[in-house]
Amino acid sequence: MVHPATPLPPQWNPLAPLAVAHPVPPFTGWKLRRVLADGAICRAVLTEAGAGFETLPDREESAVCHIRDRVRLARIGEVRMRTLDTRCQLALRLAMWTEHGLRPAADELGMALDGIEHLSSFSCRRIRSPQGDSGRMSLHATADAVDIAGFRLADGTRIRLIEDWDGDAARRAFLRAARSTACDWFPTVLGPDYNRLHADHFHLQHHGWGTCR
Repeated sequence: MVHPATPLPPQWNPLAPLAVAHPVPPFTGWKLRRVLADGAICRAVLTEAGAGFETLPDREESAVCHIRDRVRLARIGEVRMRTLDTRCQLALRLAMWTEHGLRPAADELGMALDGIEHLSSFSCRRIRSPQGDSGRMSLHATADAVDIAGFRLADGTRIRLIEDWDGDAARRAFLRAARSTACDWFPTVLGPDYNRLHADHFHLQHHGWGTCR
């Protein structure tokens, strides 16, 4: 594993660094958890992946509202987005999802993925529910969540949850593939099938217990 001439491919070598572009064998989840525990390593992996981002000072508004390991993400490779103020850990999960979920789903449509449309990551607020304010702080308050509203393809096509979740078959299939593959990279994924508050976006969390709806 440590010899410079090892024949073991890096994605199968537990001692080799995580790379976003590598195939995803069983060791990948373990490697990802190690990277997510260290902001400096997280930024190095994002850089190696060709992500366009700026490292920013931590934002400390209060004990419950802050962004630590803060980055401002503008693109993942060639996939662009309105700049996203978030944590490196969430940005890396987005990069893994883009590479191993969204790009293949766009390929199924015969088109390259050009952009990701988000609503926000950081918002100092409590969890909302159909019954009103829950009283507990949202993970948006620490930029440990992001809301994704839609996607752009290379020909300019926009696929948006609010319009296309129950739209034509191809767009429905793309959005459901996006949701199911997000569950591979985010511990919590909530979308239109969860409740009416998520009719227009996927809520993706850095923490959770495997909820995929």
